[in-house]
Amino acid sequence: MYWYSMQSVPLLKNLRSSFQDLTRHSLEVSGVTGDCCSSLNLPLLKQNKEQSRMRQVQLASHTVRSHGYTVARTHMHDWLILILLLVMVIVLNAIHPFYRFVGKDMMVDLKYPFKNNTVPIWAVPLYSVLLPITIFLIIYFRRRDVYDLHHAILGLLFAVLVTVVITDAIKNAVGRPRPDFFWRCFPDGKDVYDRWGNVICHGEKDTIKDGHKSFPSGHTAWSFSGLGFLSLYLSGKIRAFDNRGHVAKLCIVFLPLLVATLVGISRVDDYRHHWQDVFAGGLLGLVVATFFYLHFFPPPYHAEGWGPYAYFRTLEESRAQTQAANAVNVQDVEAEVENQQDERNRNTFIGLSLAHDSSSRQEENG
Repeated sequence: MYWYSMQSVPLLKNLRSSFQDLTRHSLEVSGVTGDCCSSLNLPLLKQNKEQSRMRQVQLASHTVRSHGYTVARTHMHDWLILILLLVMVIVLNAIHPFYRFVGKDMMVDLKYPFKNNTVPIWAVPLYSVLLPITIFLIIYFRRRDVYDLHHAILGLLFAVLVTVVITDAIKNAVGRPRPDFFWRCFPDGKDVYDRWGNVICHGEKDTIKDGHKSFPSGHTAWSFSGLGFLSLYLSGKIRAFDNRGHVAKLCIVFLPLLVATLVGISRVDDYRHHWQDVFAGGLLGLVVATFFYLHFFPPPYHAEGWGPYAYFRTLEESRAQTQAANAVNVQDVEAEVENQQDERNRNTFIGLSLAHDSSSRQEENG
């Protein structure tokens, strides 16, 4: 027994040595070791991580050149509706308003002077449409987000045109005389009435026609729709309601509304509207602007109120695609690692078999 144990010790040492040599040789032949496996996997994982990071960086840059055509094509029907609204505005201005009964005793409140407009009609689209669009462009060149630019312009135009359509339709249906109606109807100051006591105007037809469009105020409604939309847009961009107590931000938010309010006051001072006309026009314009702003943008007090819905939706879709691509790459890496592990196990098994055969031959020779 002692001799057998003494003989088995060198045999076990030789067996262990041959097993290690064969295993090392098999792994070197297959090119797979622990260091090699880690060196193969880490670059792949780093590359996937870098690609994912680059995709996230590219998501923040949606320019007119890269995404403008796609966005405009997606909203082609909206732009066609805008053209239809513009046609409706032209038609409504051509239609004669309702000529309601105006008696002699009613002229007491309609004899205000016929003055020129403090704010001419041509100036209204400049400050209520072109000024907001200019601000939208400035923010676009800063953030490079075509979704924000497109939806801001589209929402603004919808708010203004829908407000004008509603206002002109109500004007024609109501036919309320303006405060200066007497001098429109009787430029020479000589009033004439029929047998029912209704006025028989002998002024210019276009002036008389416009004199029956007092309710609601078009200047005020147009101003509050355009500048109200701008106020909501700015409050979202500067995050005026972030609970940090920066009152200066509210001054920026209220500035467009102040301009719209002054325009409404000028309509009363010019004796073109009654105060009820101005109040109704301002309320109408602000409500329509709010509806269309919330259609494209989150509320200004929301955590994501600084961007349009389409921007965040595009980010989510891109992230989902990126995660799917990364999942496929990870599966490929795992499959490669499993193949390498299987190959290593096979080589280990071959080494064990060869070592077992070598030990068997040594025992037979011994």
